[in-house]
Amino acid sequence: MTSTPPERRPVSKPSLVARIVLAFLLIVPVSILYMALCAVLVPSRYLRILAGNVYGKIIGRNVLRTCGIRPVIQNRERVDSKRPALYVCNHASTADMWVGMWLCPFAGCGVAKKEVAHIPFFGQAYYLSGHLMLDRGNRERAIASMEKVKAVVDRHGLSLWMWPEGTRSRDGRLQPLKKGFVHLAVATGLPVVPVVFHDADVLWPGRTFQITPGDLHIEVLEPIDTSNWDSDRVQEHADEVWAVFQRSLGPRQKALSTSESPTAESPPSVETPEQ
Repeated sequence: MTSTPPERRPVSKPSLVARIVLAFLLIVPVSILYMALCAVLVPSRYLRILAGNVYGKIIGRNVLRTCGIRPVIQNRERVDSKRPALYVCNHASTADMWVGMWLCPFAGCGVAKKEVAHIPFFGQAYYLSGHLMLDRGNRERAIASMEKVKAVVDRHGLSLWMWPEGTRSRDGRLQPLKKGFVHLAVATGLPVVPVVFHDADVLWPGRTFQITPGDLHIEVLEPIDTSNWDSDRVQEHADEVWAVFQRSLGPRQKALSTSESPTAESPPSVETPEQ
């Protein structure tokens, strides 16, 4: 990848308003229909997750089209619904969420912080979907929840999709990785597949509505075997994955020093309201 992203011009304010309106007109009715379907499918979490995959592919792809963002994916074949994995992505842009919804494989379960449920329409749809939500402030619930996650993943053959930085990077650079993904990998035995977003923040910076149409380059890297991971080496495993991202990102997005690599923390609580 190039070290400096090409010069691009943000869309004008009238065009931006039109794009936001179009996206809203798409999201609201589709979310209402999806929530109604989830209500019918309440007895089956697996069917709700599959319905959520369809919803995500419709909403995610069309929001990206509305914004003029074109995903260009290298090694897409590594996103495989037949072989469950834990997909982890760097997080610097609002576009990341929409790409994740679209790219996540069928029988792939999103893992998001619980605050996502407060987003109008989308948050309520996510809550009903049966996908997982993180409560990062409760250690006791965190430890107890990992076996529940393992049971859900094993029972349904699920993949997991998450952003282990936790929050979007403000400058596009790689941040420390929170440890929840390591605990999930240890509990489930899933291989970790890093998904690298290059210069996504140039197209759609976090916490803004400034959108610049263009190609979004994404690399799906080789799976990392976690069969020998254990809870006594959480720091080591997190550092290993952080280093993979650090090597793959261009100079503009690399962390400024290795001192920014992960620090120890408690695992998050993963809410699994139904099995």
